Amino acid sequence: MQTSDVDFNCFSMDTFVRNMTSQSSLWADQVSTLQELFQGLSKYNNDFLMPLLISTNYFSNVEITRLLCKSPMESYNAYMELLEFNMDLLSRYFSGSLNALDEYNSRELKKGVTSWYNTIFNLEGEKLDGFVSRQSAMISNVTKLFPQAIQDIEPEYGFHFERGENPKLAETDRFIVYRVAPSDKTVRTDGNMKPVLIIPPYVLGSNILAFLPGENKSYAHSFANQGIPTYVRIMKDIETTPAFQTMTIEDDALDTREFCEKIKAEHGKPVTLNGYCQGGYTALCNILSGELDGSVDAFISCVAPMDGTRSLGFGKFLKKLPLRFNDLSYGTKTLASGNRVADGLLMGWVYKLKSIEAEAPMVSFFRDMLMVTGKNNKPVKISKTAAALNYWLQNERSDLPLAVTKMSFASYNTPITEDGTLPVTMFDRTLNLKRIAEKKIPWLICYGEHDDLVEKETALAPLDYVDAEVTPFPKGHVAIATSWSNPESACALHTRFGKNQTRGPVRFHLDLDKALDEALKPVKTALNESPAPEAKPVPPKQAVPETKTATPKSPKQPSPKKAASAKKTVKPAREAKPAPAVPKKPVEKSAKKPTPEKVRDAVRTAPRGNKSGGAGRKTTGRSAKPLVKE
Repeated sequence: MQTSDVDFNCFSMDTFVRNMTSQSSLWADQVSTLQELFQGLSKYNNDFLMPLLISTNYFSNVEITRLLCKSPMESYNAYMELLEFNMDLLSRYFSGSLNALDEYNSRELKKGVTSWYNTIFNLEGEKLDGFVSRQSAMISNVTKLFPQAIQDIEPEYGFHFERGENPKLAETDRFIVYRVAPSDKTVRTDGNMKPVLIIPPYVLGSNILAFLPGENKSYAHSFANQGIPTYVRIMKDIETTPAFQTMTIEDDALDTREFCEKIKAEHGKPVTLNGYCQGGYTALCNILSGELDGSVDAFISCVAPMDGTRSLGFGKFLKKLPLRFNDLSYGTKTLASGNRVADGLLMGWVYKLKSIEAEAPMVSFFRDMLMVTGKNNKPVKISKTAAALNYWLQNERSDLPLAVTKMSFASYNTPITEDGTLPVTMFDRTLNLKRIAEKKIPWLICYGEHDDLVEKETALAPLDYVDAEVTPFPKGHVAIATSWSNPESACALHTRFGKNQTRGPVRFHLDLDKALDEALKPVKTALNESPAPEAKPVPPKQAVPETKTATPKSPKQPSPKKAASAKKTVKPAREAKPAPAVPKKPVEKSAKKPTPEKVRDAVRTAPRGNKSGGAGRKTTGRSAKPLVKE
């Protein structure tokens, strides 16, 4: 018995040594894997901590002056509150990191032990060298393959106005408005349709609204591909545009008014203003200021933070921050021109701090590693959607004018009053939500059911003061601009969907256009039936004076017979005189143009679209001018 145990032990040790030494690449792969792991984690840590270093510099510059103005006890209490706040962030940071590590270990540790056991006893299955090699490939996917895929997606992501495919309509010192050409080359824009102007967010940039046009994932192109005249307002480069650096929210409203007036003049119909995220709140303020009266008659807001104090995530995060440090001065930088602006990189980083347990570097690293790992250890092809989203997160951050930042800051720190007044003023006027009802402006509010950036409560705050149509979308903050902008998706923007058959923003706009056409149809019919001014017959009255004046000047007097015959010919003309003076009075009365209030009422109360959710260009009722080229 003892001999058998010795033989077994000798066999096992011999087998172990022989199997381990036979795998010559094992040790080299382990070293290489550890190097790549360290490199990858370092990059993710640097990306996360770089804004921290920037914010530390801003913090020290502000506190150097404030420490001299505050009492020592006040400063001590503020710093103790800040320490408590930072300790809470740190605990959530480590908690999230450990959870991510535990999730990875629960998936891979068992496989590692199995491969070690298979190696020692030379059993079937993955050996230790195969396990290490696979881990190395997974890490390499994150550190090399994934960054390359993000870089390669750049030509397909965004608007790319430099290519000249989207013509420029107008320009101010701060913005440029482009008309978005359909990405579907079989569709042409119908200039007779109601136009829409899209206002992108300041921080997140405009290119997220043209996510992947070639893949039919673009919010802006979902309008344009229905033949709708679609326009988008683009910020100029803040680094090189002093007028944009010092822009006020009044400048924003005046520029938007100029654009809307030009668009309305171009198409003969008022504009639907469509704001996405922060652009939705900006657009609302512009409408409530009264500057867009007459040029804008409808409003769409998508995932827009209307009352940030109701936010369960970011709003709660700001409330925990000590009052002394809840100040824009700690996120402001000075440009080469000497103008001060809000640091866009730091603004984006604050949103990461809000969800630090899910955005910590280690959490992000392991999440990305599992995302780019195929099933059954097979190599995975990184999707264009994942690459484009990460390109947006890494590159689409812009500094903000201080006036715009103050507007957003106020909306997250001061609630809407009981009577519906916003915590913002423009042109020394208060902005009240009830003006939407007074002007009878149709309003569609879209929100994400799982949006952790702009929660449902924040987006739907206006419903306490005005009536608006509401459309919920599955998923999160950018799903409307990415997943659901695909016309083949379950919640396509030009259809009705969901249990309540709610309308997407494109469907909402198409129905407004149809209702407006129906309201104006009697006017167009009357104008078509009434005679054109140049077609009126010349009244005989003009011919009679010529006969009378010519008679006295004639040297010869006409004979009585000729005079009598002349009178006979003139007399019928005098009897026909009243005819041209009555150009069909009843027709002119029916051609009276409806007042703007009646048109808006007709638009507001018109039937709300096709419940079947058909494509817009097939339900607009235009047969004389097809939108699809034959």
